[in-house]
Amino acid sequence: MASTWRFEERAGDAASLHLGWPSVEADPTTRAVSVCTVTAPALVLGSTQPDAAVDGDRAAGRGISVVRRRSGGGAVLVTAADPVWIDAWLPAGDPLWSDDVGRAFDWLGDTWVEALTRVGIRGLSAHGQGYQACTPWSATVCFGGVGSGEVVTGDGRKVVGLAQRRSRNGAWFHGACFIRWDPAPLVELLAWPALERARAIAGLQAAAAGVADLAGEAGRPAPDAGGVVGALIGALP
Repeated sequence: MASTWRFEERAGDAASLHLGWPSVEADPTTRAVSVCTVTAPALVLGSTQPDAAVDGDRAAGRGISVVRRRSGGGAVLVTAADPVWIDAWLPAGDPLWSDDVGRAFDWLGDTWVEALTRVGIRGLSAHGQGYQACTPWSATVCFGGVGSGEVVTGDGRKVVGLAQRRSRNGAWFHGACFIRWDPAPLVELLAWPALERARAIAGLQAAAAGVADLAGEAGRPAPDAGGVVGALIGALP
């Protein structure tokens, strides 16, 4: 089994980027990594989230499409600027492969920790204790809870969100890392009363962090998206 990585950059609307990965479909036997950039903002729902969770009129009024990915987890608001979105493909049977769905993230979480350490973000670890609903909004918002392999700070704030979809050919992993974390634009699209949205914004602000936020707390220069991408590519096993 080859253990080199095919690297590419993909740009398009969020629905298309989640729908298929042409180079992987053409050659599913090679490891691949892709930096994804959306051409328009979108609210991406997890596979089991109800459409009713979103205020469709509010989203439409703000020019934000609502799409669905085939992997689980909560909603993520993606724009061209944030988060850094990096996908990875691992063929079945690869030396990094695990049949245990929960442990399948281990290598990727460790890779993200190494990458962010390289850009000056210290004290991170990959969560390895199963899913934790860290806030009351974890079922709705991806960064409101922490799953296996996801990257957290020493005080438990989520820094990198991960999701996967598996087939007989391999596993497609999604990774999202915010440069600056602000839950308000996402929460304002949800079909919640105004008071609940206000509570959620405050609670979610404390539950996660962007890498620039962490760098500022440590008095370090803030990494940009290009630096994060380069570090992640360099840290791949």
